[in-house]
Amino acid sequence: RPAPAAPRPDPARPDQRPPLPPAAARRLALLLADRPGAGGGRRGTAPDLAELLPQWLAAACAHGYRAPARQLPALLDAARARTDLRAGALALGGPRALWLARLNPDWRYALRGRFGRGPVPPPDGVRVADGADTADGAVRRLWKEGLFAERSALLLSLRRRDPAAARELLAGTWAEERAEDRLMFLDSLREGLSAQDEEFLERALADRSRNVRSTAAELLSALPSSALAARMAARARSCVALDRTGRPDRLVVEAPYECDPGMRRDGVVPGAPPGRGERSWWLVQVVEAAPLDTWPEHLGGRTPDRIAALPVADDWEADLHAAWARAAVRLRDTAWARALLRRPSAPMAAAPGDPAKLLALLPAPERARWAAEFTAAHGLSEAFRVLGVCEVPWAEPLGRAVVDALEIARDAGSYPWSFSGVLGLAERCLDPGEADRLAPLAAVPDEPEDGSPGAGGYWAEAFQRLVATLRLRATMLAELEPPGDAGPARGPAAAERV
Repeated sequence: RPAPAAPRPDPARPDQRPPLPPAAARRLALLLADRPGAGGGRRGTAPDLAELLPQWLAAACAHGYRAPARQLPALLDAARARTDLRAGALALGGPRALWLARLNPDWRYALRGRFGRGPVPPPDGVRVADGADTADGAVRRLWKEGLFAERSALLLSLRRRDPAAARELLAGTWAEERAEDRLMFLDSLREGLSAQDEEFLERALADRSRNVRSTAAELLSALPSSALAARMAARARSCVALDRTGRPDRLVVEAPYECDPGMRRDGVVPGAPPGRGERSWWLVQVVEAAPLDTWPEHLGGRTPDRIAALPVADDWEADLHAAWARAAVRLRDTAWARALLRRPSAPMAAAPGDPAKLLALLPAPERARWAAEFTAAHGLSEAFRVLGVCEVPWAEPLGRAVVDALEIARDAGSYPWSFSGVLGLAERCLDPGEADRLAPLAAVPDEPEDGSPGAGGYWAEAFQRLVATLRLRATMLAELEPPGDAGPARGPAAAERV
């Protein structure tokens, strides 16, 4: 039977940003039509359009454009299938993309508000302004009755505008929330984390969910002035000290003998993974959670690089340095990352933790120089992990090192698919201006007697695809220039351009 008409939804908020230039709008349609896997993988000399879409989105957003309205459904579908597209797709889509996402359950991912650092619009019908009163009826009603995605978007939107109000809203229903929801809501406190959150997080240390307790401890350890950070610093100092038996230039380690209730409450997980000693496991967790500024004062005023150079007695060096590396990554400490990274000539296994994560903390020029020297010393198979954290487009020393290594591999007669990962990175990350210099490598080389049969032809095809992709990226960049502006891409994100 006919039913009363539902209320007409409010229109999307206006988007005053300029539209894409016509050529760029046509390019977006082509990129969205080329879905991953549609053609069976890498083939021929044609560029892989799907792999260029994230960079195109970053460049379009850097210019401040908005997506054509008719392409928003395809853009939201593409971002649903690929999480690496979501931040760029939602930034380009703007308020109308979020408006559409509320009308289609398949696009609810857009409402979670965890893609990018900008303001998150609250759900329809709710106005969250700076200094908003969390007792407001619409805010309270949505927080009490909304779907999880709507509540998550509301909390993050409020957190980015008024951290204290968001914390108050969460505290009001904390005891009633499911454990998995408490964990996700607690994670939103990373936005604007400050000393004012300490009291709430300290209470969360007693939560009945281990994952919630662990997340609360992690957040507290990121506050150097928190009571938890002070407790962990005291434990760490009792475990690590200068040798007082005649070797003051050496560190000695006394790992914990038990994981007491206080340690467990502060987030130390008592059960070690298979194959890992318990004392080693507890030591790493304690040292990782201690503020890094604990160590210069505790170890005679030494700088991070001098501390990292100290020998460690009784084979504790790997554990101690791994804990410092994890702390450096969590706290984004450049000085400690540089001290722990080792020289590029050293094997990757010599660096503690994940060398790529440490490298990502260094300034972009230093990162490129380190990766270039590492590539030249160890070849492409070892370098793949560190290449991915370097700024795009690759700076000249790094681009040259990668191309030289590819040419060496070609001349050795290896098959190019052994280096497919690096070739894919090169297509996306080399400076497009390198295309003409690389063109001679697209010819079929003479094959060495001990080389793989037919490898030269495959290498020629791979370099042809590389050159074609670089030229396409240059064209795409030109298409995004505003009409009448033939200059280079502008804006803070120009380094991330295609």
